[in-house]
Amino acid sequence: MKRYLTAIFLGISALILIVGLRIDLQWTGIVTWGLTLISLLFAAYYTKYIPDEKKNKKRK
Repeated sequence: MKRYLTAIFLGISALILIVGLRIDLQWTGIVTWGLTLISLLFAAYYTKYIPDEKKNKKRK
């Protein structure tokens, strides 16, 4: 499950941007970009759980 979290967080960040930038309220831009940044940081963190195919080929 952890290997898919990068893709999930990238999708969440895109969804936050689409919804947040359509809403025209005060402070919406700051909140939207802040949540997107946090989501992208989590996506970058979970990239370490993506399996490396090069290591698997070397072991065989």
